[in-house]
This record gives sequence, structure tokens and C-alpha cells, in this order.
Amino acid sequence: MTTPLAEKIKTLIRMNGPISVTDYFALCLADPDHGYYKTRDPFGVNGDFITAPEISQLFGEMLGIFMVHAWQQHGMPTPVNLVEIGPGRGTLMLDMLRVVRKLSPELFDSLNVHMVETSDRLRGVQRITLEAFSAKIAWHASFEDVPDGFMLLAANELFDAIPIRQFIKTPTGYRERLVGLNADDGLSFGIGIATLDPLLLPSGSGGEPEGTVLEIAPARQAVMQALCHRLKRSGGTALILDYGHMASSFGDTLQAVLRHEFDPPLAHPGEADLTSHVDFADLARVARSAGLQINGCMHQGDFLYGLGLAQRAAALAQGKAEPEQHAIAVAANRLAGIGEGKMGELFKALAVSSPSVKLSPFRPVRD
Repeated sequence: MTTPLAEKIKTLIRMNGPISVTDYFALCLADPDHGYYKTRDPFGVNGDFITAPEISQLFGEMLGIFMVHAWQQHGMPTPVNLVEIGPGRGTLMLDMLRVVRKLSPELFDSLNVHMVETSDRLRGVQRITLEAFSAKIAWHASFEDVPDGFMLLAANELFDAIPIRQFIKTPTGYRERLVGLNADDGLSFGIGIATLDPLLLPSGSGGEPEGTVLEIAPARQAVMQALCHRLKRSGGTALILDYGHMASSFGDTLQAVLRHEFDPPLAHPGEADLTSHVDFADLARVARSAGLQINGCMHQGDFLYGLGLAQRAAALAQGKAEPEQHAIAVAANRLAGIGEGKMGELFKALAVSSPSVKLSPFRPVRD
């Protein structure tokens, strides 16, 4: 079985030769005719995956608490640009705004909300979700279009969807992984002639066996640089949550998800979500080089519990029927617990700020 995008990619390969993993990744998600995020609403039970805001309102409420706290620590400036990049169905922003309005009417009144979304389809969903707050919200196709000003930014599962490059260790060094055609005219991985700059290898490397994969992410670095330069210029805090690792390392993390199940990355281009794990150490290096404070990086579970997840879940369950209480407990455990199917350990939270402020529940990172 093939897909329209697979046929388009095969034609490109026949005309110009194998393409990089970066180009394949970008086509799968953003091709204007057949790209995954251009043609469907992938979120929720009827989509291909469920993000944290869709699991429970608890997630967005904790982030709303964090945004109020960050604003207070920054000295309560006004006005405030509350920005979300890749806002999904708008659920996270809805829950954050509810909490901000309740906890800090002063902050809520000073908010200008900016949603950075490239998909017209998802913008339509977000407008419906956020109808009650529509007077406060502006949509943008690019982060560069967000106006200057003090900024509180949330990026939940953004960086995992930004394309990566992959290199494979061969007898002649690390060479770039490509997508080409096999003898049966199907998409297959191969190795090109482009080599990796040894300076990009993680510290302490050198003894890896042949076939070892190293992922680098210049496109993610560029997005992080843009966020950091804006924070440096206008002030504020960015909170980044995603799945990934805290230390740069080797390994192939390219993965596809289709109807809530893992799918081979080359099997259904345009119809399956394509992602890879985020290197949080690399994002922190970019922020540090831009002169920002690294508030800290921690497991999502520790972050949410540190903001009061357990107490809020108990309050939400109070007075509810037993099945509802159980559902709330299960959702909280899925967001913050450890183990298969839970997000507490695999997902990380990173906060960066300018100027330097102390933000709970992070512990300051020292060089």
C-alpha cells in the first residue's frame, strides 16, 4: 500500500536522487498538498495521538500556574504577550487562560494572546475551542510575526516535530543517512557521501561500533535561537515540554505514529505523524550561548508535582462520583507517572529566561 505523498517523494528521488532524512521529515509533515499537519486534525482519540492537554485539564492548569508565577517573578510587567507555538486544538491555551483569569485578573487583563499556527485546518479548530477568549487572541503563521514585548511562551510537543539530520558511523566516518528507492521501487534508507564534522560529536565519543546513529538538529537550533533572541530583546520566559533526553547521546529515535500505534517511518508518509526525541542539552546550549538564564531542566512528572498537581487533582475529584474520581487519578498518573504509557519521566520540561529570575519548581543551573 502506498500514499499520495509516497508517490510524490518517489518521483522526486527518481528525478534528483536520494533525499536527506531532514527533507523527508519536512515533506511528511508540511508538504502543502499531502503533509500530515496540512491535511488532518491528528489529535485526540479519533486522531493518531493524544497530547498532554487532551489527557486532562490538569496539565494546562499547572502551566497556567507557572505562567502567573513567572510573571510575578519578572516584576509583573504590562502588557504581556502570552505565546504558544504549535497550539494543537487550543486546549492548552484554554486551560491556561482559565487559570490566569482566576488567579491573577491583573495579568489576564494585560494579556495579548498570540497563537503561532501554520495549519488553516487547526486554526479553525482553535478558534472554536477559544471562542470565549477570541477578543484577546491573534493568529500568526510565523513566530517572527508576533509583535515585540515582554513574553511568556509555551511550546508543548513542538520541537519533536521539527526535522532532524541523521548520520551513521561507517568505516570512513559518520555519513549522512538518506531516503532512496530499493530494488522493489519502495522507499528505503541508505547512506550518502556527506560527512559529519567531528566537532559535532558528543564529548567522550570515539569508540562507537559501525552502524551507530547520531542525530543533529540544526532546524531545532534555529527555532530555539529565534525564541532566545526575542527573550533577550524583550524579556520574559519560555517553557518547553517534550519527550527526549537531558544529555546529548547516540541513537536512532526517528519514529512514526499511526492510529495510536508505532508505524515504520517510511511506511505511510503524509498519513502518519513523524517525530524524534528532543536533545534538551542541545537546546540549553543554544540558550546559554544567546545569554539567557537556564532555569533548569527536569522530568515532566517532577515539574507538574512541584506545581501542585496532586493537590489540584484531589480538589478536582472532591465530591465527584467514584468513576470520575478514578478517571482524574488515572489522568494525573498518566501525565506525571513513570512507566510504559506514562509521560512523567520520558517527557522533560525546560525553562529559559531573560533577565535572570528564580522560577519554581526548577533549581538554578550553574555552569
